[in-house]
Amino acid sequence: MLDPVAGNLEHYMTLLSTRQRLVASNIANADTPGYKTLDIDFDSELQNALNSAPTAHEVSGLVNKNDGNNVNLDRESRLLAENALRFNLASNLMHSKLKIMRMAIENGSSAA
Repeated sequence: MLDPVAGNLEHYMTLLSTRQRLVASNIANADTPGYKTLDIDFDSELQNALNSAPTAHEVSGLVNKNDGNNVNLDRESRLLAENALRFNLASNLMHSKLKIMRMAIENGSSAA
């Protein structure tokens, strides 16, 4: 790990990747009878990211269809878009952090 900020970005991006996989699975199972939507509690998982891997849980409060499936494609599409924006931001921040470190190393070695 480069430093605490980079470590936090790494954990954040891991959570985003986990959520992306869950949302994709929810969408893939939108027509699977009895399938229940899974997600992570993003805020609490971010707080606990240093201690353990994210835990998926069934989402409550969604309307069940006649076949018992509760996937809401509008919700899942919104989560996909939100997740992509968050991941892009975190990736850009990590890239900037690495660029600053590279400049510091290059300037330090040329001063010697």
